[in-house]
Amino acid sequence: MIHIYHIALLEDNPRQLEKLESYLAKIPNVEIVLKSKSSDHFFEQLKTIQLDILVADLDLGNDSMTGMEVAQEIKIPVFFASVNTSEYVEDIEDLKRDAEICVDHITKPFSEEQFVKSFKRFLQEVAFFSPPQYVYLDFEKTKKNRIRIDDIVYLCANKNESNNKQIHFINRKPSTLIDFSFTKMEEHGLLKSQFVTIHKS
Repeated sequence: MIHIYHIALLEDNPRQLEKLESYLAKIPNVEIVLKSKSSDHFFEQLKTIQLDILVADLDLGNDSMTGMEVAQEIKIPVFFASVNTSEYVEDIEDLKRDAEICVDHITKPFSEEQFVKSFKRFLQEVAFFSPPQYVYLDFEKTKKNRIRIDDIVYLCANKNESNNKQIHFINRKPSTLIDFSFTKMEEHGLLKSQFVTIHKS
């Protein structure tokens, strides 16, 4: 199973926004689901989007909020990319402690290599501190089995049983999923974005 991190970009400078987008495209397992130039637009779009990480500038120009204030409001892991990170060191440490989230920063100007290395390290920290996620699945002999999502390697169809599927794990033998449909897998708590679909010819 592959975990895809849903990323939001909050940057008032259009050129910097494009640069961040191009840099993040070099990093596997991330998907940009929201790009905003203002806090108002960000919070409006946030109503319909599920986020894992915010990448934000600290200074949003004439905006009514700073990037720090936005981060304090939503309390998800945040990576600041800003000119004036040194002015916010104390706030960054307070955010880490009080909100109990992963927070890191990089100071502009930075190269693509510097950003990619820093952000990959940040993702490792986020993964380490993220609580494990579980789903409850019905197997052939037992119902409502509590399964840690990260223990799932892949799912596949049974050749002769269209309603049943095979589920393979890191640490246990495969099991048969009863009345399981790939088209409705998200109803079971398995997001399609967490898996790579492979079609056999």
